[in-house]
Amino acid sequence: MKKVLIFKQRMEKLGINCTFSANYPWVYLDTVNGKQVTEKHFSKYKFTIAFLPVRNDQQEEFTDIKEIFKIIRKYK
Repeated sequence: MKKVLIFKQRMEKLGINCTFSANYPWVYLDTVNGKQVTEKHFSKYKFTIAFLPVRNDQQEEFTDIKEIFKIIRKYK
């Protein structure tokens, strides 16, 4: 979750408040500045921004950073 937390902190420095939820191994973007994200990406339920590692020697991976920023711009 280190990369996701760094991402959240960097967005807060820009004045964008993002909230996330997780359902192992998916990490979802729930809200941007209090607005509920309704799009779905890599999931049937919510907008997936990252996948948590399955093994300890792996790192978490963001899905598609361009799509993530498109959604953030849309809801900002």
